[in-house]
Amino acid sequence: MDEKRIAVAAIVIDEPDAAVEVNKVLHENSDIIIGRMGLPYKERGISLISVALDAEPDVISSLTGRLGQISGVSVKAAISKK
Repeated sequence: MDEKRIAVAAIVIDEPDAAVEVNKVLHENSDIIIGRMGLPYKERGISLISVALDAEPDVISSLTGRLGQISGVSVKAAISKK
């Protein structure tokens, strides 16, 4: 098993209905979430969420992959080297 890493996932939600599924996935993974910040940008009809994570790289990739499969959602992660 890999060592745990710190990561930040940036989530862009273009479809308001997708927020429910995103929140469901995040709540299911709350054990690896250090913190989160959400910003609704009503003028553009999108929401931005940044999530700080502490987990093995494969777990982080699995989470971001799962989020990225949700229609109307884009995700990118930056993972620490140590």
